[in-house]
Amino acid sequence: MDITRGLVAIGAGMSVLTGMLTGLGQGLAASKAVEAVGKNPEAAGPIRTMLIVGCALAETCAIYGMLVAFILIFVFK
Repeated sequence: MDITRGLVAIGAGMSVLTGMLTGLGQGLAASKAVEAVGKNPEAAGPIRTMLIVGCALAETCAIYGMLVAFILIFVFK
């Protein structure tokens, strides 16, 4: 076994961590949005819109991390 396979596995594992951190960020954003709606119920529409856009942008980071992991695993053997 050569060292490149090990390094590729480490890189793929690190890129999968983006999914975990994205989940943490989305959970924090959702909790703050619920807090904001609780304090100001009439602003629920704009808060919901901002939350959905923010979570969608955060989710693209997780998808890119998964894509990098797949490329590392299946292309660099």
